[in-house]
Amino acid sequence: MAPYEALYGRRCRTPICWDEEGERKLVGPELVQMTMDKVSLIKQRLKAAQDRMKSYADAHRKEMEYAIGDKVFLKTSPWKGVMRRYRLDPSHIIQTSEVQLSDDLSYEEMPVAILDSKEKVLRNKTIQLVKVLWRNHAIEEVTWEPLDSMKEKYPHLFNESDKNFEDEIS
Repeated sequence: MAPYEALYGRRCRTPICWDEEGERKLVGPELVQMTMDKVSLIKQRLKAAQDRMKSYADAHRKEMEYAIGDKVFLKTSPWKGVMRRYRLDPSHIIQTSEVQLSDDLSYEEMPVAILDSKEKVLRNKTIQLVKVLWRNHAIEEVTWEPLDSMKEKYPHLFNESDKNFEDEIS
C-alpha cells in the first residue's frame, strides 16, 4: 500500500484525477490524455497569474537613463548576515604592536599596572575592583577586575611597596 494510504487510511486523490473511489475505469490512453489536459490547464493558469503580477509591477517602474557624471542616490537594503564592503579611509588605520606568540599561535595576557580601584556595592555584599592595564593593549582598553582574583593570579602587582595602595582600597 502507498504511504499516504497507510497514514490516512484512504487512497490519495490527486487534483489530476478527482474521481470517486471505485470509478477508475479509465486505463491507458484516456487517463494519459486527461492528465495532460489538466497539466496544460494548470500551466495556462499559472502563466496568466504571472503575467498579471508582472503588469502590476511594471506599472510602478520607470525607465531611467543616466549620463556619465550624473549624481544619483543609491538605495541599499541591509542583508542579515552579509557583511557590507569596506571603503578605505585613512583615519581608520590602527597602529599595531608586536605580539609574542607561542607555537600554537596564542599568547598570554599579562597585566602591566593597576590604575584605579573602586568598590561595587550589590544588595548584600561589596566587591572590590581594580582597573587593570594589560600588555599589548591601549589605555582605552583597560578592564575592571575583582581584586581577589588579581591578587591570586598576579601577586607581583601587589608587592610590599604597594602597601599604601592596599590601605587605600580598604
